[in-house]
Amino acid sequence: MARFVCASLTSPFRLGWYRPLCGSPSPAPPAAHLCRQMSLWNGTRGFSSRVSGAADEEQNLQDVAKNIRERRYKRVVVMAGAGISTPSGIPDFRSPGSGLYDNLQRYHLPYAEAIFDIHFFHQNPNPFFTLAKELYPGNYRPNMTHYFVRTLHQKRQLLRMYTQNIDGLERLAGIPPELLVEAHGTFATATCTVCLRKYEGDKLGPDVMSGKVPKCPSCRGVVKPDIVFFGEELPPYFLKYLTDFPLADLLIVMGTSLEVEPFASLAGAVRSSVPRLLINRDLVGPFAGRRRPRDVVQLGDVVNGVRALVDALGWTQEVEALMAGGSEEAATKTEE
Repeated sequence: MARFVCASLTSPFRLGWYRPLCGSPSPAPPAAHLCRQMSLWNGTRGFSSRVSGAADEEQNLQDVAKNIRERRYKRVVVMAGAGISTPSGIPDFRSPGSGLYDNLQRYHLPYAEAIFDIHFFHQNPNPFFTLAKELYPGNYRPNMTHYFVRTLHQKRQLLRMYTQNIDGLERLAGIPPELLVEAHGTFATATCTVCLRKYEGDKLGPDVMSGKVPKCPSCRGVVKPDIVFFGEELPPYFLKYLTDFPLADLLIVMGTSLEVEPFASLAGAVRSSVPRLLINRDLVGPFAGRRRPRDVVQLGDVVNGVRALVDALGWTQEVEALMAGGSEEAATKTEE
């Protein structure tokens, strides 16, 4: 079953899987190329890259931190995926053996991603709302990655955060909605699939949490959260990338496989002179192939990688204070 589509940032914005060469597996890189990659290994959990124009000078995580701290970067764009949310306890519904995955098996999904296929949803919305009950905002709390981005905002250095996540943890961490591009949609709003009436997301909460499929009181159509499904166009505000990425002076990519288009292509949309920092478990996208001279990679656990950056910035107390404040606020709301 072909579920991979080639997409570019100049074609209609529909959500799809990415695989190079229109679905053809990419050839293994030649041994010489792998050797060039390995020569960048700096002996820790990060890769360093030579700074353009400086033959003997290497740029690493500490250099990036220094430039952020000294405000040399004032228009930082952040790209984030599911890897920043799983440390908050959000389960991976694809993993066999997880309670969520097992709960979905009774719906006989033809493949795991069918839960986000708009055609399948119209036939049977129950699997999605089973997942929605688990992911619904309020069930999980933001972690250090989210509060690091909020700190960037508070220091007026965040231009925009582009996230693939639908869990709303960015909003819960206090990142203003106008600085967020929720590329795959949000639970914050919803739309009737029949009459297109708009709803605030919290209106769906009682039905979703009680295991019901929300229905429109006007026409009895299914009310779907404004999550972008495969086969649907991305939200219009995704087009902010057209102005954001040319303006960016630093790109930070965290916790993403860079496999879903057109989001994945954004990593190559910044100017070639702009440093790109990958904090991720694995090398992905352009970082796995021919990297740019100013690319820096911090491999391993995403939260640990962000913590290393926060420590290098000297922001540890500020970020931990925000995290503590967020926990107290959540506890207060629970008591109410």
